[in-house]
Amino acid sequence: MLISEEPVVSEKLSRDKAEHPGPLPETVLAHLDMSHITVHTYPESHPEGGISTFRADIDVATCGRISPLRALNYLIHTLESDIVILDYRVRGFTRDVRGRKHFIDHDITSIQNFISRDVVNRYGMIDVNVYQENIFHTKMVLKDFDLDNYLFGPGRDDYSATELRDIERRLKREMAEIFYGRNLPRI
Repeated sequence: MLISEEPVVSEKLSRDKAEHPGPLPETVLAHLDMSHITVHTYPESHPEGGISTFRADIDVATCGRISPLRALNYLIHTLESDIVILDYRVRGFTRDVRGRKHFIDHDITSIQNFISRDVVNRYGMIDVNVYQENIFHTKMVLKDFDLDNYLFGPGRDDYSATELRDIERRLKREMAEIFYGRNLPRI
């Protein structure tokens, strides 16, 4: 992945303004030119509920013709998150040689159009977009999960069927609360 104001190695990347998924994970080299990437991490646990979460907020900002949307597939595949909340905002403007301002230089109707089909199939997704402000928001939650990926220490065989159902119920509740951004009422 090359993020630069100047021409890039692949002319196709710099001229391609259509909505479609970016590359899948491979070896990636990033060169940042007038751009930045920041990662904020938030580990959290709740002793009463027995559930721990780890949140990573990743901010990718670019200048010029390379869109950070091209990095989505790599990040989603690499991090394998249960919940993904994506915000894409086109900030500022650029001028052409005649001095005319361009506030967005590519077509976009949804962040989902930049995500590969396998990811779209694994997640439930909703969009909230404000087109006139060039603000795009997509929330994703994993549709199905393997409980073995959430158990630390003892394995699935060390729990009764009732305990496994309770653990799965608590995980689904935690995921729903994070996805919807609110505490759900206790039932």
